[in-house]
Amino acid sequence: MFGHFRTKGKRHLYVIFIFYSLFSIFLSTNSFAVRIKDIASIQGVRPNQLIGYGLVTGLNGTGDKTDQIKFIAQSVANMLRNMGINVPFKDVSKIRLKNVAAVMVTANIPPFAKIGTTIDVLVSSIGDAKSLQGGALALTPLKGADGKVYALAQGPISIGGFGATGAAGGGIQKNHLTVGRIVNGAIIERQIPFDITRKQQLNITLDICDFTTILRICDTINHRFGEYIARPVDGRTIDLHIPDSYKNNPVKFIALVENISVEPDTIAKVIINERTGTVVIGEDVKISTVAVTHGNLTIEIKEQKQVYPAYPFAPEPPPETKGAVIPPEKGMVTVPGGQTVIVPETEIKIEEEKKPLAILPKTATIGELVRALNAIGVTPRDLISILQAIKSAGALHAELEII
Repeated sequence: MFGHFRTKGKRHLYVIFIFYSLFSIFLSTNSFAVRIKDIASIQGVRPNQLIGYGLVTGLNGTGDKTDQIKFIAQSVANMLRNMGINVPFKDVSKIRLKNVAAVMVTANIPPFAKIGTTIDVLVSSIGDAKSLQGGALALTPLKGADGKVYALAQGPISIGGFGATGAAGGGIQKNHLTVGRIVNGAIIERQIPFDITRKQQLNITLDICDFTTILRICDTINHRFGEYIARPVDGRTIDLHIPDSYKNNPVKFIALVENISVEPDTIAKVIINERTGTVVIGEDVKISTVAVTHGNLTIEIKEQKQVYPAYPFAPEPPPETKGAVIPPEKGMVTVPGGQTVIVPETEIKIEEEKKPLAILPKTATIGELVRALNAIGVTPRDLISILQAIKSAGALHAELEII
């Protein structure tokens, strides 16, 4: 009897275990979880921007006009002096260049970049050059915000397009011709110091400020490592203490942390772009029950010119009536003196669209909201006005942002 009870009890426990496992799988598959690395970053681990001024040479007559861009001739003269070619200052203004263009060179140096690493650079014209096609950037130092040189850029420019102009002024152009890219065109000459191996504590910065998401991340990290190592500072920052077991291997610890999945929380928001008629509605947007009607008012104005010819052999009108238009009978116009006139005729048509009053019921999900709005049958432009009116009425429970 007891053996039968134990067998039956084990069977019940087995069924409960299977139910719990299936329920856990259901929850995991229906929850929207993302990795921490996709919504946050380690403070200090970021790229840095570089900028420099350079010259593009080898253009086919599409460079800057030196009679209008004065500094291009001075730049070329300075470059020649650095190469040992002396150009007298009085002759700088006489330099005429068509194959050279002044450009700004920008680049982003990635985190932990070492000396000798190559990065891409972006080259853009700052003068009146017509095209950078076929040009090559001369050696250009790239500086950081502190004024130090961190990279040197040089090489042929790829603009991803072409342009040609005919003798009569016509031509053809594909893509933008005054901005180009040099792939692996800069070599890093100075490192940005950041030693992560000596860090005892790290800061995680959330991309979007949200207190609920910060608390979820901290709870998930602490549960994953079994100790209180993550502490929220504010709605965007987390103090992360490296455990003793990972003191000698912080890279592995960061890799484990950034691959932890959490479910971020978002605020209810509606984004409206009136220029393009774009409306984006967030997941948690809800509305209360409201009645909405929206009718379009169309005013159409047409103006046509009617030509009324003069009667032949009409006598010359007296001076006091010369050029006057005599209103005719039955829609005809008679002009004295054999003159032909053009009379404008304007037609104004006003049409107001009649739409019934529609009730938008209280919604709990975004699907219900979309179905309710589609039931009205409005265009995106009309939807913008309706959402703004619902927000003004206090029935739209979301942040309305117009960009």
